Amino acid sequence: MSTIYYTASSLDGFIVDDAGSLDWLTSRDIDTDGFDGYTPFIAGVGAIVMGATTYEWVVEHENGAWPYEMPAWVVTHRPEIVRPDHDAVATFSGEVAELHPRLLDAAGPGDVWVVGGGELAAQYVAAGLIDEMWVHFAPCTLGSGRPVLPTRSEWTLAGTGRNRDFVGARWLRA
Repeated sequence: MSTIYYTASSLDGFIVDDAGSLDWLTSRDIDTDGFDGYTPFIAGVGAIVMGATTYEWVVEHENGAWPYEMPAWVVTHRPEIVRPDHDAVATFSGEVAELHPRLLDAAGPGDVWVVGGGELAAQYVAAGLIDEMWVHFAPCTLGSGRPVLPTRSEWTLAGTGRNRDFVGARWLRA
């Protein structure tokens, strides 16, 4: 069982542009079964955690539906943002180190996925809780936006590969 920050980035290190858009990402060709693809990744996930902005983006782009079957937590000071029909979604306000044991317990033998949101991932990195970071780099630059990981950290490269339009890299905590 690992805690994994699985995400995508522009070549210049941003996960969303200044307008909060992922159009630069969703317009690209990727094989969900290819190198570090989403399909095998999500099959190993037992619990997920995300920030409020990511939750709101998922809800908006899934037309209100909740796309995940595993238990999920939204780290937020605004618990009212979680829709009442999203039974598998809980909220948490506090230090991520306090939440993490619950995530591990809920994940069972599966991994914990820190879903998008560089700021939340940075909190997990600062607490020493991210075991692996998987990033798919898209062939574009954004110039500005929200950074993939807005904190200083050290990693050991564990693997790289091509997935259609993307170059993927997997790092382990140093």
